[in-house]
Amino acid sequence: MKKLGLTALCGVMLFTSSTTAHATERLLPGLGNTGYDVQSYAVAYDYYPGKTQMPASVDITARAEQTLSSFTLDAVARQVKSVTVNGLAADQQLDNAKEKLTVRPRIPLLPGLPFQVRITFVADRSLEPRSPSFPEQDNFDHWTDWNGGFELMGQPNRSHLFFPMNDLPSDKARVSFRVSVPKGYQAVANGTLRSERTKGARTTYVFGTRDPIPTHVAQLAVGHLTEFKGTGPHGLPLRSFIDSSKAKQAGPRMALVPGQLKWVEQAIGAPYPFETYGVLGVGGVTGYALESATLSMFNADYLTAPPSDGDGTMIHELVHQYFGNAVSVKSWDDMWLSEGHAAYYTGLYQDSKGQRKLVDFMRDAWQFESGERPKYGPPGRVTDLNGILFGTNPGGAVTLYALRQKLGVQTFQTIEKTFFERYRNKAASTQDYIDVVNEVSGQELKSYVKAWIYGAKTPPFPG
Repeated sequence: MKKLGLTALCGVMLFTSSTTAHATERLLPGLGNTGYDVQSYAVAYDYYPGKTQMPASVDITARAEQTLSSFTLDAVARQVKSVTVNGLAADQQLDNAKEKLTVRPRIPLLPGLPFQVRITFVADRSLEPRSPSFPEQDNFDHWTDWNGGFELMGQPNRSHLFFPMNDLPSDKARVSFRVSVPKGYQAVANGTLRSERTKGARTTYVFGTRDPIPTHVAQLAVGHLTEFKGTGPHGLPLRSFIDSSKAKQAGPRMALVPGQLKWVEQAIGAPYPFETYGVLGVGGVTGYALESATLSMFNADYLTAPPSDGDGTMIHELVHQYFGNAVSVKSWDDMWLSEGHAAYYTGLYQDSKGQRKLVDFMRDAWQFESGERPKYGPPGRVTDLNGILFGTNPGGAVTLYALRQKLGVQTFQTIEKTFFERYRNKAASTQDYIDVVNEVSGQELKSYVKAWIYGAKTPPFPG
């Protein structure tokens, strides 16, 4: 994610297989649920212009990790109409104040076995309560209405406003959206278009992901959209969607995507990890861009502005497809692994384009982080919740740069490639990254990395 207030940090033109034994969050207490591992979500909405309430359902496939006579999901909804577990009606209680849906299946669920949950509910885009664990977070609309439609912004802990889920970055799952819209409207979501069917005056679109993604980068947009198609490296299908009122001006930005994919693949040393990529340009979004899985989201005005060769915002969100999406963080305390990588490769990209030397980029990041660490806390254990998204970029980027300077470019690149390939489609922690650093370098660098990630004071600028 990128936010406008960080321009001084990075010099970037900013707009503003699942793991098990999931734990609730230190930073966001009450978020997340234990006892099961979600495999997939299949979400359905019926959209009617001018109405914020939408008939909705979600089918969840999960695996029990212990005997469950009841379980909880993170949820906020106008109404939950019914819940079934393995086809049998289940007792349920929705507590919007605590943002929990408690489900009691008729037959207890046994460890190691899969189970299916179907929930019918009423989603309401006007229902945006303050988070009970992050009440000061009022920076964004999460149900974001625009031009007669809407899009989603769930990061860091609001995706369960959209549908009941286990809203932890470590519990990755495949996600599909089935959306019915009136004539003249388009729906688009993560993954690829699986079907499009028109009946009468309404069209139903079904999009789904091939790979598991963390819940906070689930994305759906409905509105008047124009599609741009293309081909990326290795024949990768590209599809982008732009607000139709501004699509004519978006061509130059769309033309950048294939080359950016090629550059990122070479820099990281691994092919792009998902089955498709593109960008989404909508109205109503101000102050940020979001790394929605397979479909990075931006304000349409940004995507229609004349591009500059070293503009790193699109690179930042593209790198998140590797670090943050394909390799998700194990907890929000590990967010530097996501934001730090995106910021680091932004600096490397700008250096490659002759816009700004990497050392200058990193020195500015180091100076910014040194001044902000007392406010946000160290990047691996932030003390201010806003630091989850906005305090982990500089410290994470300079940590990676420090390793590059200490070990050399070749060894550092091997670390990056090894870490990505080992944890692709999984969730990784700070310790996981340190283990790879030690393994590849043949050195014991735990204390060195921890000084950057957990120290009360930022270490001296590397080199």
